[in-house]
Order: sequence, then C-alpha cells, then structure tokens
Amino acid sequence: MTVPATDPGRSRHAQYPGRKETAGLDKIRAFVDTEIAPFADAWDQAEQLPSELLTRIGELGLWAPFLPPDDGGSGMDWTGIGQVHEEIGRGCSSVRSFLTVHTMVTWTVQRWGSAEQQARWLPRLATGELIGAFCLTEPDSGSDAAAMGTVAQPADSGWILNGHKKWMTAGQVAGLLLVFARTEAGMSAFLVPADTPGVRISPLNAVMGTRASMLAEIVLREVHVGPDALIGPPGWAAGTVMTGALDLGRYSVACGCVGVVQACLDACVAYTSKRRVRDGRLSELQLIRRKISDMVVSSRAARLLCAEAGRLKDTDDPATIMATWVAKYHASTAATAAASDAVQIHGANGFVSDYPVARLYRDAKVAEIIEGSTELQQITIADEAYREVAR
Repeated sequence: MTVPATDPGRSRHAQYPGRKETAGLDKIRAFVDTEIAPFADAWDQAEQLPSELLTRIGELGLWAPFLPPDDGGSGMDWTGIGQVHEEIGRGCSSVRSFLTVHTMVTWTVQRWGSAEQQARWLPRLATGELIGAFCLTEPDSGSDAAAMGTVAQPADSGWILNGHKKWMTAGQVAGLLLVFARTEAGMSAFLVPADTPGVRISPLNAVMGTRASMLAEIVLREVHVGPDALIGPPGWAAGTVMTGALDLGRYSVACGCVGVVQACLDACVAYTSKRRVRDGRLSELQLIRRKISDMVVSSRAARLLCAEAGRLKDTDDPATIMATWVAKYHASTAATAAASDAVQIHGANGFVSDYPVARLYRDAKVAEIIEGSTELQQITIADEAYREVAR
C-alpha cells in the first residue's frame, strides 16, 4: 500500500465547511510558513526572538488586532484572535507567548484603564512599539495571589512598590509592566514603565520550553509610581483585572496548543510519507497510522472547543470562562500527547534540531503549566460539574 504525501495543515480550513475564517488568515498563515516556522528552532537555540520579527508582527497588525480602529487595532473578534494565535502557535510557541502576554496587558488597559491611561499606552501597545509584560507570578508563591509578597504602599504622590516577580514572558524587552501587588485594600494592579528607577530585570535562560520567549526575573526595590499608575481603585484587581486577563491568557494558550498539535501532524505526515523501513514507508505501518489518526482527531476536537470559547467571548456570555478552562485543558494535554507521539515517530531524529518535533515536545509541556496547570484545570472543571448537578 502506498500512501501519498499530504499536507493536512494547508487543507484543514476545508475540514469545517461552516467555520468562518477571519479575514486575512491566509496571509497570516503564509507569514508563519515563510517567516516564523523555518527559523523557530534557531530562535529556540539562541533563546531570543529577533527585533526584526517583532517589527514585522507590528506591520501585520498582530499585536493587538482586537482593539477598535480608533485605538490602533482592526476590531477583530475573539474567534478571529484565536485563529491567529493558532497559526502563530503552529509556527513557534515562543512567538505565541509574546502575543499572549501582550494581549493580556493591552486588553487590561483597554478594558479597565482610565481615559488618560488609554491615551498614553494603547497607541504604542497596538503597534508593538511598546511590549507589555504580565507580572503576577513570584518565585515563592507561583501564581497563588493570596501568598503574593509584592506590596504597594501609598506615598505622598503615588505609590511605592517592593517585590520580586519571576517567569515573566517578554520581560527582557518589555517596556510596560502590569504589576500585581498587595495593598491594604487588597490585590491591586499597576502600570509600571520598565525603565522606572528601582526596576531590575534579569534574563532567565536554559529553560526547557518556549526558550525564545525571553523570560525575565523582575525585582522592584522602592519603585515610585504616580497615582496614574493604578488600574481602577485599590484592592479591585483580583476579581476583575486578574480574572479577565488570565481568561484571555488561557484562551490564547489553548489556541496556540491547537497549532502545536497541527504542527506535529504536519511534521509526522511529511516524515512518515518519505521515511522508508524494510520494504515500505513508515506511513504504511498500522501503529503509525493510529498515532496520525489520534492527532487528526485531537486537533479537530481542540479547535472546536477553542471556537466555542471564542464564540462565547464574542457574545459576552459568562459561560466563556468555563469553556476556556475546558478548551485549555484539552488542547494542552492533546498537544503534549501529540508531541510525544511525534518524537516517537521520528525516533532518534526526534531528539535533534534538524526536525521541529523536539522543540514542539518541550513547548507543549510548558502549556500544561502556564495559565493554570493541568491539575488546577481538572479541579476547576470537576467543581463546575458538581455545581451543575446540585442546581
């Protein structure tokens, strides 16, 4: 039996006749194919993204397309954002990570910022002239906001921040930090320019996955900011800014994981169609075909879950929160499974940078930890199931 080489990535939009693709997605797909995917392994090894790429992302209007045109965006809906982040994730999870955190910061300014904050920051965030970093996680408390050690104390002319943040995506190049800190009133959020005196940024290197996402450790020592740095009133951020921004982060990661599964599928179909074993190709072996079929089903299921979460976001339906938890849980675990199978299919070639699957495996595992770990998602989803039964 001879199996012809196929390119499932290029035809996958035809798999859903009723699914509307966002305008210009073909252009973004071509951008990923020519300017991201071929260089992702080199960026992974260098542990950084080139400034030219960040400029190109801005030229394509991808930093914050959800913003209205008056703020420098194109008014793209969240379903469209998900499709864009899937394509970027298919090419490089580190690039998608940049878009994830930048989206979280930019959306926060748009949704909760004052008119003055919006006028000051949104135009530069929209173009990528200014990169945003979401500063929540800390070395000793992780993402446990209740155990956060960073504090903000009122001063005569604003606030003084002291604390320590870690694992900040894009932190090495970010110009604007969205910093979460404890105040007497409760959790609060502050917009802190990265060049503010007292802010010390140190690169984090030799991480396992998303190695080019330019992670940083950020220490704040007697950092003075004006009253205009505070997002909303003091003590207001936990149930608003943090919850909303993290929901968008989970959505972006989930959509990016669909791209990872698709990248694994593309790589494995291409590899097994050419790789010969005994008197035939790898693609003719039943166990190989089982793994391929699992990737096909996983990618379609995860894509539909993300589409549902995006649709609910676009209609302002509160159910989008749980739909996003479900989508992120399924997509991230599916990405890890697909990447593991992809390495297995490639054999020893799966361990070297000549093929993308080693990077895909490492990047997929990261997605099971960030924006809510797999275990936290399982607890949250189960809790919702019990609540629904009790109604």
